[in-house]
Amino acid sequence: MLSDAKGLARKYRKDAIVGSFTGFNPAKAVHNPVMFVVYLSTILAALITFMPSLFEGLLGRGYDFYYYLEITLILFFTLWFANLSESLADAQGKANAESLKGLRSETDAMKVTGSGSVVTTKSSELRKGDTIALKEGDTVPIDCQVVEGALVVNESMMTGESEPQVKETGGDKDSLLGGTIVLSGEAKARVSNDPGSTFLDQMINLVEGANRQKTQNEIALSQLLISLSMMLIVVISTLIPISQFFRFSVDIGALIALLICLMPTTIGALLPSIRIAGVNRVVRYNVIAKSGKAVETAGDLDVLLLDKTGTITIGNRVATKIIAAPGKDENEVLQSAYLSSALDTTPEGVSTMRLAYARGARADKQVISDLKPIRFTAETRMSGADAPDGTKIRKGSADAMERAGTHIPAEIRREIHDASMEGSTPLLLTKNGEIEGLIILQDIIKPGIDARISELKNMGIRTIMVTGDNFLTAQSIAKKVGVDEFRAEATPKDKMEIIVREQGKNHLIAMTGDGSNDAPALAQADVGLAMNSGTAVAKDAANMVDLDSDPTKLIEIVALGKQLLITRGALTTFSITNDVAKYFAIIPAMFSYFIPSLGALNILHIYPATVAILSTLIFNAIIIPLLIPVSMRGARFQATDAPTLLRRNMLLYGVGGLISAFIGIKLIAMLLGVFYV
Repeated sequence: MLSDAKGLARKYRKDAIVGSFTGFNPAKAVHNPVMFVVYLSTILAALITFMPSLFEGLLGRGYDFYYYLEITLILFFTLWFANLSESLADAQGKANAESLKGLRSETDAMKVTGSGSVVTTKSSELRKGDTIALKEGDTVPIDCQVVEGALVVNESMMTGESEPQVKETGGDKDSLLGGTIVLSGEAKARVSNDPGSTFLDQMINLVEGANRQKTQNEIALSQLLISLSMMLIVVISTLIPISQFFRFSVDIGALIALLICLMPTTIGALLPSIRIAGVNRVVRYNVIAKSGKAVETAGDLDVLLLDKTGTITIGNRVATKIIAAPGKDENEVLQSAYLSSALDTTPEGVSTMRLAYARGARADKQVISDLKPIRFTAETRMSGADAPDGTKIRKGSADAMERAGTHIPAEIRREIHDASMEGSTPLLLTKNGEIEGLIILQDIIKPGIDARISELKNMGIRTIMVTGDNFLTAQSIAKKVGVDEFRAEATPKDKMEIIVREQGKNHLIAMTGDGSNDAPALAQADVGLAMNSGTAVAKDAANMVDLDSDPTKLIEIVALGKQLLITRGALTTFSITNDVAKYFAIIPAMFSYFIPSLGALNILHIYPATVAILSTLIFNAIIIPLLIPVSMRGARFQATDAPTLLRRNMLLYGVGGLISAFIGIKLIAMLLGVFYV
């Protein structure tokens, strides 16, 4: 869907550079308090440079035009680099939005009136609740829900998935996205979103910035940075009367440099781009996040509720064995299995018929056409076929068969138990109420899912598997993939109970779902990921929608949320440890002339004071563009436990930030020393 976003990003880079200068607008600059202090300091430095007479008596050991001009220019570029980081992230978002807008177009729609007649109207004139008619070749004009009929739809332009999707009423796959194309069929659909609030519009608004509100963690970090900055302003402001009291002077240029270098300007400059880039990365995964808060919450999750079918297993159970009951002829059993599934179009029925056919079962087309299919229902939990001669063939769960009056001998019970212990699903096969044998269905576990669940454990996330299967089957699957807990024979109500229970223990929990009966649990969960193939009710209830309809995407979203938090924490650590090195560069330069004992802190041996101040300011400025790629790409994330992750980031960004500042400031000082001999 966003394949051309990189090309569009190149187009917007020039706009990003131009747009970076809009950050000098005071009305915009004030929204980033830390950088606004830099903004005011730049103005002050410029006034000193060009109007020194206003500051007589505060210029320390004299006024040097070029010295103050250099400070002004360095502060200007510090601001510009901060603006550029946000502007580049915005450009990336605009590229994604432009790619998405290419999917949005005005189309004609066939609106069904109250009298049943059909009139042609524009898609922009449709409103939520309207009914439209769709047929082969139509472009779906707006998000809607099939209420009558069935369609085969091409969603590749939205999801990148080339396989056509069947959308029909009466199930959990009735939702249509605006912009998709009808390949075959006819149906009526009810409009589920007004123009401007479709899922495509929501995604465009998110990447363009309309819904990029600050998250709670970011607000807390911003408040901390503001508090630190205010403390430094107060402390540095008191140096003027203190210096006058002890009869030594400190020039304003040095105080400005001290304030800017010791403030957390690095993380203050990069914080907006971290937020914007984090949302952009989610969009590239074909996920609609209804707010940035949902993305960050995913990083704090500690419990994950996973459906077995479709998430842990592929979803379509396959018949792997047909076992004859004691005393039954194997060929007759195979024939019964074949006929029981001849008109069963479910994946389980098709695989049963294929297995029986492969083992020699056959039936004439006339025999099959004369059969009356018995469809599976949640109440009976069995299916099969009735022949014209009165023969009734059924297949279903042992519990359902027993409730229907079928006696299950001990030998068959052992086979059922053994199959369940292996993680298979055994179905009893009966003819006229008498047991013929067993059909063993095997859930195919998704390749690599056990490794993914292991990664979640390493991140400190507890996994709970829910399934409608019996206890033994659920236990076997849970053991194979390594989930921490499972709930067998679960109902939608059970999902809600699990979520409420975990939230009552102050856990943050996420789940996936696609059906209307999942909607309450999706709304209750801290992160609810609805499948695009699911119902409109489920998608409305969730705070994220996966356009690819891949339940395992939730694992990727957790990793993205973790990466967003880690990136912010890593760059904050880097910024703070950078400031420690700046102390050793700038404090001795300012005060060692008046307090010689402070010269011991000059471990970098930078002379004269002018070089120390300017080299520290220059390093403070250039470290911002050097870290822009990290803020936009995100810090490298590995699925591991929190202590290991903390040690790694403290070493890489903590110690690394300290050492890089010492080295960087010293190298810049050596270069400047050539001009300040």
